[in-house]
Amino acid sequence: MNKMSSVHSLSQTGTSKKQAASVQFRNVTKRYGNVTAVDDVSFTIEPGQLVTLLGPSGCGKTTTLRMIAGLEMASEGQILIGGRDVTNLSAADRDVSMVFQSYALFPHMSVLENVAYGPSVQGASKKDAHEMAMEKLSLIGLKGLEKRAPSELSGGQQQRVAVARALVLEPQVLLFDEPLSNLDAKLRRRVREDIRELQQSLNLTVAYVTHDQEEALAVSDHIIVMSNARIAQTGTPRELYEEPADLFVADFIGDANIISGDLVSVAGPTAQVNIGNVSLHLPHRNARQGTVKLAVRPDAIFLDDKAAPSGALTGTVRKASYLGTQVEYEVDSAIGNLFVVQYGRKEPIAPGTPVSISFADQRGVAIVPNA
Repeated sequence: MNKMSSVHSLSQTGTSKKQAASVQFRNVTKRYGNVTAVDDVSFTIEPGQLVTLLGPSGCGKTTTLRMIAGLEMASEGQILIGGRDVTNLSAADRDVSMVFQSYALFPHMSVLENVAYGPSVQGASKKDAHEMAMEKLSLIGLKGLEKRAPSELSGGQQQRVAVARALVLEPQVLLFDEPLSNLDAKLRRRVREDIRELQQSLNLTVAYVTHDQEEALAVSDHIIVMSNARIAQTGTPRELYEEPADLFVADFIGDANIISGDLVSVAGPTAQVNIGNVSLHLPHRNARQGTVKLAVRPDAIFLDDKAAPSGALTGTVRKASYLGTQVEYEVDSAIGNLFVVQYGRKEPIAPGTPVSISFADQRGVAIVPNA
């Protein structure tokens, strides 16, 4: 599969002529009868940023994306694109393009005709529409395939055609609805890198919907985590991973072991938290003394199958899975069942082996406030 290698050079020659626009939701609600699909949601996507709407099925993320597109109308609140109130405008009157999960390519048209369709509908001559389409096909590495039918392309190539078709009208905002869900794992990783490179090189404002946490962490400037029609937390990928606002976010963004600890003292920004006989110093995140919940990432737990020192936290390996670059363990312990990932170990610790357990200090372990 060709890489989008020409993105940077083309972006310098005026390929993206329109200035990136912001997207703003002000207390937006969407109801379907008695069902509230999106409940009093407010956020801003800054110009030139890729922001992902992330959450489980039914959380409201796709409805939110469709309201940006004008495919659904808000029941309450205000939607602005580039500072312009578009709340009551139809999809045709908003300067946005959407890449759908199914790609929605016309099977009876060639690749070139698919991409040129938008400009043609808007009144461009056939010659101009084809020139605009070829420019975008070159941009995403599909030059030479313009005469093929969609059925003659791989899944990744079809996805690129859908992106070219969305880009050809040079929209203020580009929307992606689960764009990689029909691709295999290795291809998903490569295409998401291409989308991110394209977005950054052309300074596009992008709203991106996915339920895949790894995908969201890999491509986003900011992530909006949604749960039950509301926003659970907004932040950078690192903020969400390292400083989850609640147990839902901690458990949803990457794997996390949720365990209890005892916050015994606070000194400045740091708290001493005891897990059994193990003492950690962590950002207190405004937690008070007493029992607290901790989100512990799998790679922040260390196992040692040598003789455990007196008073150490101990457990027993219940399951070990060798995955090439890493070994994943399930460990029974006094603080519960733990999921542990170790990198670089050649020989897995055998199931049934007693182990001592320790934790990374201030890396991969976070107090979860209000838990």
